[in-house]
Amino acid sequence: MYKIRKISYPFALGGQKSALEMPLSRKEAKVLLTTLSPHSAPEDKINLIEIEEHPLYIGKSIDVIFEEGMIIL
Repeated sequence: MYKIRKISYPFALGGQKSALEMPLSRKEAKVLLTTLSPHSAPEDKINLIEIEEHPLYIGKSIDVIFEEGMIIL
């Protein structure tokens, strides 16, 4: 998992150990997955989740606009 974090963190805006917020285009997401795949063990899971175009914000969250949406790893 060290290599996964080392490869992923430069793309991240924030997050936690197990979930990172990353503004990626679809092309960048594919490149990231291709780069991560050789370093993941068979039991590891890498999930990319695209946030809706108009997400619901709760609490003090603010609307952050990115050209290609936001993907969380």
